[in-house]
Amino acid sequence: MGGKAALLLVCGFSLIFMVVAQNFGSITTRAVDNIVDYHNETVAHNIAVSAANMAANEVFLDNKWDEGYDKTNFMDGNFEVSVDIIDAFKDIRRITSTGSFRGVTHQVQVTLSPSKFSKFAYYSLSEGGTIWWTNNDTVWGPFHTQDYMRVSKHPVFYGKATTKRSLIYYTSKSIDYPKFYNGFEQGVDLPLPLDGLSPIEVVADDDGYKFNNKDTVYMTFAGDSIKFRYQWNTADTTVLTASLAPNGVIFAKNSVVRLKGTVKGQYTVAVSGTSGKGKVFLDDDIVYSQDPRVYPNSTDLLGIVAKNHILITQNAANNSNINIHATMYSESYGFGAENYNTRPVSGDINLLGGIIQNIRQAVGTFSGTSITHGFNKRYKYDDRLMHSYPPAFPGTGKYEIVSWLE
Repeated sequence: MGGKAALLLVCGFSLIFMVVAQNFGSITTRAVDNIVDYHNETVAHNIAVSAANMAANEVFLDNKWDEGYDKTNFMDGNFEVSVDIIDAFKDIRRITSTGSFRGVTHQVQVTLSPSKFSKFAYYSLSEGGTIWWTNNDTVWGPFHTQDYMRVSKHPVFYGKATTKRSLIYYTSKSIDYPKFYNGFEQGVDLPLPLDGLSPIEVVADDDGYKFNNKDTVYMTFAGDSIKFRYQWNTADTTVLTASLAPNGVIFAKNSVVRLKGTVKGQYTVAVSGTSGKGKVFLDDDIVYSQDPRVYPNSTDLLGIVAKNHILITQNAANNSNINIHATMYSESYGFGAENYNTRPVSGDINLLGGIIQNIRQAVGTFSGTSITHGFNKRYKYDDRLMHSYPPAFPGTGKYEIVSWLE
């Protein structure tokens, strides 16, 4: 009995070891297969990503590039790239890159949108020579200046800050260095266009509205409608804004615009001209029908674009605060207050949006910490401007990646 039992035990263990060995072999084979599959998928992915980066670089260097790449050998595999315009009006483009390696394919889609100056909470070509950013100043969104950045006692920047030149400290770095909460970079060159208004005029001629050679246009947004007249003491013409300018662009050629009201929808008001023209005067509040800070799904958006100044009018309506919901662009001058150094103390500028200007302008005067003329600044960035922009708003001439899908 002992011999038979031993034989059965040996046979049993042998059978178990055979099954285990087979399983180990199968596991080893599957592991090798998995490693090979993973390697092939990884290489196909890397090929697709590399080709997408190459195509994006071409677009960054030449914003008209849309040739893509025919089937091209790369890393023992190949790739193909196409560039498609998916929104002709906004000039939004999509790069589709397909990488292949040993029968495995991987696709990457990159969407690019024109970079607009509206993304800045603050931009200047010149800082006005002697104006300082101080501990009383806080900028909530992206900041850029082509000038020196003069700082005193740790001003605060919550968005990324860039400058073409460098920092100048009022006293010393230890006493004055700003609080950059999203990074700082110098040596960044981002000039204003020499003529950012002509492209807007073309869009206005297409499916917007243009006032031709009117000395002054008094314009009041009134929810769904807009009122306008050409003299201060005449009756308004009232029309639906969407009917007046279906594409949202309202252009006043060689004129002065006097603006106020409540905006419903997405519009850009632009004015060109020389010799005292090309200005926007803000005669009263210009605000959204739905403030995005209260209504997060608000789609109201306004761009104000002037060849020359954008000024807060000195009048009774603006003697006690002014509310501005807009991103403002002044190509040759800047945003300021009319008679800033002689007007009475006028309260606060409550701005939701951004300021893009050639030369930084003043809005008031101060003695110590007290205002003596004009306005205090209460500027808040509209976070939607990081991804949205008013119709035909001036662009930087570059593209930005708005989505990358792998």
